Amino acid sequence: MISTSDFRNGVNLKVDGQPCQIVWFQHHKPGKGGAIMRVKLKNLETGSITERTFKSGEKFESVSVTREKKQFLYNSGDDYFFMDMATYEQISMSKSKLGEAVRFLKPEIEVDALYIDGKFLTIDLPSNVALSVTSTVPGIRGDSVSNLVKPAVLETGIEVQVPLFIKEGDLIRVDTSSGEYIERISK
Repeated sequence: MISTSDFRNGVNLKVDGQPCQIVWFQHHKPGKGGAIMRVKLKNLETGSITERTFKSGEKFESVSVTREKKQFLYNSGDDYFFMDMATYEQISMSKSKLGEAVRFLKPEIEVDALYIDGKFLTIDLPSNVALSVTSTVPGIRGDSVSNLVKPAVLETGIEVQVPLFIKEGDLIRVDTSSGEYIERISK
């Protein structure tokens, strides 16, 4: 059993019979009454994120999640195909089940597949990925000192805000949790 005092980012537990993972939490002690925990939970089956509050001291059933290394191969329509790194077995998963993770998937990227009781639920991306810029507007000469940003479309089709010195063909690192630019990678 997991108590609210055991809450940490990444802890897996069952809430209302659904396997969930804690994405964010905050202990809150109002002036009157007992303490509460504000929590953002990611449903491991659907990928949806919800906010909940729990009374201090509530208990939850823990969920045992196993992780296996997979490599993303390709997508065909709404199906995304992954290869097990140990057995070379291929499995597929629908786009709706993967959720926002599809924005960062490019061929040959390694991910962790999450399993509960042998059932493939979803994937867990690395904290950041390297993607190349396919299109962006040119930067204006002389604006290198300021912290201005411009939109850039990456190889997977997502659009992120990048500094003005980034140009087409550059390789950049993107945070998979927020979708924000981290740094340019030198070749």
